[in-house]
Amino acid sequence: MTKFILLGLTVAALAAPAHAGDPVAGEEAFKKCKACHSVVAPDGTEFQRGGRTGPNLYGIIGKGVASDPDFSYGDSLAALGATGAVWDEASLAAFTANPIEYLRTALGDPAAKSRMSFKLAAGSEDVAAYLASVAQ
Repeated sequence: MTKFILLGLTVAALAAPAHAGDPVAGEEAFKKCKACHSVVAPDGTEFQRGGRTGPNLYGIIGKGVASDPDFSYGDSLAALGATGAVWDEASLAAFTANPIEYLRTALGDPAAKSRMSFKLAAGSEDVAAYLASVAQ
């Protein structure tokens, strides 16, 4: 019973709106993400030139989790996507702050893993706000 209570509290905490992020600060903080990710619009406009280890993050807010057909996602992220989960600013901020813990909580699976080992310890809300702002 205690496990279910703790799981419920954790899910509620992740679902609760975080403080509003600052897109200007997020643009700066995104520099830490550029080793693996780019932000490139469908028309080729480059907001952030970056690596290709991770998927292009243009339009990620409002998009289904693990929904880029040109990217091969890890099993846990693909499983979350199969549930119909959609990225919003709060969920993306929680994921980037601690990918493994986010997936374990969201899936209810203590063995869930993430290919993204980087944790954005500070500024995750700002990065999510930045990504939301460039695709408007």
